[in-house]
Amino acid sequence: MSKQKEIAISFSEKEIAPNQELHGLVTINYAGRFDSVVINSQIEKSSDVFTYSLLNGKKINHPYARLSIFKAELGGRTNVEFVASTKHVPAGDFSNVKFRAALIQEHKEIFSDVVFIKVVKG
Repeated sequence: MSKQKEIAISFSEKEIAPNQELHGLVTINYAGRFDSVVINSQIEKSSDVFTYSLLNGKKINHPYARLSIFKAELGGRTNVEFVASTKHVPAGDFSNVKFRAALIQEHKEIFSDVVFIKVVKG
């Protein structure tokens, strides 16, 4: 019997091409105190980033690898839906990407989850 994660990140797509939308979901199962949720992306062997364009149904323009969302902004939601894309073109057939979602309480990470996807040549 597996224990439910306190925070989990998942994607509709396992791989995307450059400029293709990536649809993500962060699920918060933690009932305790936390200040914010942070989503980080890191493209292997690259300084390229993902740009976040949609957050819980609202258009945003966040062209940075780290997206921080205060608990107050969630309005009691336990799910964070987002859309991101990258202009990154892999040097080889594909690049690995690490996405990490974390719960932050008083400047400390208390729980996190990691998922890997691929960016493939278009």
